[in-house]
Amino acid sequence: MIYSTATIPVNPAGETPLTRAQAWAGLVMKARDARQFLPPGLCTRCEVVEESGTPTTHLVREATIAGDDLREIIAFEHAHKVSFFQAAGPREGVIVNELFEDAEGALQLRFYCYLGLRGKAPGGPEEQAEQAWMDSDGGYRTALLSTLGRTRALLEEGRI
Repeated sequence: MIYSTATIPVNPAGETPLTRAQAWAGLVMKARDARQFLPPGLCTRCEVVEESGTPTTHLVREATIAGDDLREIIAFEHAHKVSFFQAAGPREGVIVNELFEDAEGALQLRFYCYLGLRGKAPGGPEEQAEQAWMDSDGGYRTALLSTLGRTRALLEEGRI
């Protein structure tokens, strides 16, 4: 089993501040099309194939991320949490992006996941390598930073 987590401030010093609503809008846009929010070249295909609810409560997307073809069921808890359930692909489990205020009231963005690798031994070398990558500076923390960077760019373009 793989468990990884990373948390970053939504509004670090020197960056254009984002409200919760603006950060949420970025997370929703990322769920719909990850290509523009993840580091360049990481996501090469992303298509919503089903959605329900108004506002959207869930959608299903098919994507190619890091060379892996995925099918994800994505559930939204409005202005709070986006959960990416791995329905098909090399991983099974869930990846979560969550907005919350810390003890000082500062808005934070947290990633966490509970995953296994399909067809691989639990705790085996493949899972250990995946865990190490996720926990590294180049892992999911980079995706959080990229997501907030793109959200700020869309804000400056007047698209959020």
